[in-house]
Amino acid sequence: MRLVLGSDHAGYLLKQELIEYLRTLGHEVLDVGTCSTAAVDYPDFSEAVAAAVLDGRAERGVLICGSGVGACVAANKIPGIRAAICHDAYSAHQGVEHDDMNVLVLGSRIIGSELAKDLVRNYLQANFSGEERHVRRLAKVKAIEARYLHPGH
Repeated sequence: MRLVLGSDHAGYLLKQELIEYLRTLGHEVLDVGTCSTAAVDYPDFSEAVAAAVLDGRAERGVLICGSGVGACVAANKIPGIRAAICHDAYSAHQGVEHDDMNVLVLGSRIIGSELAKDLVRNYLQANFSGEERHVRRLAKVKAIEARYLHPGH
């Protein structure tokens, strides 16, 4: 699978570890930064990950910041992105299966690298179910997004 990973300074070390891990699993990985532990702003990397998913350079994204919260909030401002913080295996696969999540967000100050690897593995092995109830709910989510993109329509 083609993946994009991005992080702020707090997530840099975990991102580097996950990139290496994902490549050993045979995935193609695009790293959109940051490139060190020097302080940077998470919205820049949320946008970079989202752009790579939306323009087809990657099928899915992984985004990392200290708590996961800021990066997740920023990513979800971008139409077409369905990002979620997942710190448990169930959410990591269920978010894809039920909600067609396309960006997994991790908090590097919340979880360790072994759990992060497990979460990424669960996320990548999952597929959107296509069940009618999930398709219907996703359509409603997309309709909400569209109403706010084009107010008055």
